[in-house]
Amino acid sequence: MARAANRSTKAKSASKPKKARPKAPSATPAGLSDKEHLISVISESAGCNKAAAKRTLDNLVATITASLKKNQKVQLIGFGTFGVSKRAARKGRNPRTGEVIRVKASKAVRFKAGQTLRRSV
Repeated sequence: MARAANRSTKAKSASKPKKARPKAPSATPAGLSDKEHLISVISESAGCNKAAAKRTLDNLVATITASLKKNQKVQLIGFGTFGVSKRAARKGRNPRTGEVIRVKASKAVRFKAGQTLRRSV
C-alpha cells in the first residue's frame, strides 16, 4: 500500500508543467533600434506581454528623467551612469555673418559607460 502512495505522488510531481525559460536577449538587427524593438526584446526575455514590457520601459525612462531634472545622477551598475553637466555662457559666432553672439548657459545630459559595457564592446 505504501508503494502505491509513493507512485501516485511521483506521478503527480512528474506531471507538473515546467515553466518555459525566458529567451536570452539578442542583438538589435542592423538599422533597427527603436522603442518598439526594445519592448519586444523585454517581452520575450522577461516572459511577459508587450503591454507590461512597455510600462516597464516607460517607467524606467520616466524615473531616469525625473532624477536628472533634480540634478541627481542615475547609476546602473555594469551599464553606466547618467548625469547632468553645466555648460557656461560663452561667446559664439554666426557662421553666415561672422557676427559675435552670446550663447546662454545650459545643462546637458551626459552618459558615462560602465566598465562591463566598455569591456563588452
